Amino acid sequence: DLVAQWGIIKREIFIGSWIIIGIAIVLYLLGVIRFSHDSPIKKIKGTRLVFIIVFAVATLYLIPGITNTKWANLRLISGFPPPLCYSLYKHPVNCERGIEPLRDYDEALRIAKAENKPLLIDFTGWACVNCRRMEEKVWVDPDVASKMKNDFVVVSLYVDERQTLPAAKQLEYKTKTGAEKSIITVGDKWATFQSENFNAVSQPQYAIISTDEKALTKTKGYTPDPAEFNKWLQCGLDAFKKSRK
Repeated sequence: DLVAQWGIIKREIFIGSWIIIGIAIVLYLLGVIRFSHDSPIKKIKGTRLVFIIVFAVATLYLIPGITNTKWANLRLISGFPPPLCYSLYKHPVNCERGIEPLRDYDEALRIAKAENKPLLIDFTGWACVNCRRMEEKVWVDPDVASKMKNDFVVVSLYVDERQTLPAAKQLEYKTKTGAEKSIITVGDKWATFQSENFNAVSQPQYAIISTDEKALTKTKGYTPDPAEFNKWLQCGLDAFKKSRK
């Protein structure tokens, strides 16, 4: 649903479905729900009791996730459900709008040149769990958010974007290994751009480049520690300032 951008299984629907499943499992373990081949439960013993407690606690934890409150972020399972902004609510309380990445590389590069800022490339995917974890746990850190918003031009390139490119931009591309690759969708374009220029096919991958498209640091992958990610951003920013002298 996320990859195709249908907008059907929003965050609350996804979480609500798991709440229903959790309740059904608890009721089954308690013997309230039985199938034809099940024997009556006379006494709830050790292992069954443990499973009942585990599923009951997990289900209770999910319940705030269907509300539009600050408790709906469910940080412990960040990245598993759809993003906070992919919501049924018109104005989700937890939807962070501090960082608005661009979606087009050429436009981002043009803005970076105009504003004399380094370009932070976020290779991501709609179906990338670790990408959502980075956005919901690391990007919201005050120091990280401040740098990304004020010191960089950020562009997010979705390698699984299924939108078809205009016919004039579709092509057969020969990679640096000599393989032929069809560039049909936006995702094909960005996935090839990543593999050809940064020698990687995994997401998330972050790259900091100058306005003349030179790498300023080594690329960075999934980094759940905000302090470490912030340190990497600072290294890229320092390298950019040094290159301007």
